[in-house]
Amino acid sequence: MILNYIWIPLILLAVLMGLVQAFCYGNVDIFSAILNSTFENAKTGFELSLGLTGVLSLWMGIMKIGEKAGAVNTLGKAINPFFSRIFPEIPKGHPVFGSMLMNVAANMLGLDNAATPMGLKAMGELQELNTDKTKASNAMIMFVVLGASGLTLIPTTIMAYRAQLGAANPADVFLPILIATYVATLVGLICVCIAQKIKMKDPVVLGTLIGLTALVGLLVWGATLLSPHALSVVSAAVAAILLLGVICWFVIQAMAKKINVYDAFIDGAKGGFQTAISIIPYLIAILVAVGMFRASGAMGLLENGIAWCFAACGINPDLAGAVPTALMKPLSGSGARGLMLEAMTAHGADSLVGRLCCILQGTTDTTFYVLAVYFGSVNIKDTGHAVVCCLLADLAGAIAAFAIAPIFFG
Repeated sequence: MILNYIWIPLILLAVLMGLVQAFCYGNVDIFSAILNSTFENAKTGFELSLGLTGVLSLWMGIMKIGEKAGAVNTLGKAINPFFSRIFPEIPKGHPVFGSMLMNVAANMLGLDNAATPMGLKAMGELQELNTDKTKASNAMIMFVVLGASGLTLIPTTIMAYRAQLGAANPADVFLPILIATYVATLVGLICVCIAQKIKMKDPVVLGTLIGLTALVGLLVWGATLLSPHALSVVSAAVAAILLLGVICWFVIQAMAKKINVYDAFIDGAKGGFQTAISIIPYLIAILVAVGMFRASGAMGLLENGIAWCFAACGINPDLAGAVPTALMKPLSGSGARGLMLEAMTAHGADSLVGRLCCILQGTTDTTFYVLAVYFGSVNIKDTGHAVVCCLLADLAGAIAAFAIAPIFFG
């Protein structure tokens, strides 16, 4: 598993950096800081998994209602023409298509708490189809890459943070995020298609991508017609209405088929608890390694080196302030969020670096968190080309963000 070759260097480089600081600079306290970071991040990993238990139980219970009512199958049939081509291993009409669609829809609406349990539900169904239970199937890799690329239409959380920090127009990063996140998703999809030799020239695939591109363009145009306040209100309302509408649809369809809705929910919710427990070791492993790397000062050294390269290449030095967020985003969502808030506090919510950090935060999901949680939930050891494709999508999203920010706010 490629995560093994990332996890080991993070730990060894952290210890090596500690030795350098201790013997060359006399900073003997660095070892305590590194050790304390392991305890803190282990605790954080457990708390995150524990906090996820309730949400997982809720949404896996709701998904079970939809599954028994046949609603998930209906969703699967609607997207079957496109998904059957990018997921050729999955039988046509399989219920997993519905689960994957719900996950993608929740991600697009910025509903992370809803997206994760739906994604884990889909991973469980994909594992049932997997012939090698320890190696990721092509379908799993495609699904995880699409999830990690994090296509987001409504960055509600980021707009809320900007409002709290006094931004004059909290929603002014909406369009840049939409463009950058679409670039990341498109690159991730293309990379997996190339790796798995999926025909991109297929009329259905090509037509769907053109249609999605047109839809994104239409949303961008529509957003320009609304005031910042109206955009924020409409975005939040649309997200809530769509999600509540799906829940009501599941319940009503289950009632129409005379299914015991309560028992179906309980049946699904039980799986949520078991899934949350299985995630704990995988999540703690990633958080501890990243925490050690950061506590040792190695991350700071890397950031300073990149900032120097920016200056040497004549790139706007203000952009270098967003590099820490770009580097942290694939490793730690909470870390990247903290760096984003720190940048907005230090430079101002409406500064170029502050806005760029917001764009980077909304461009992709936390790659290694997604890899650890999704593959860990089904005990996958060999992730294949998933990591490479995810990181290429991250890189494309970051490049797009750095290119777009000066155009909008420079």
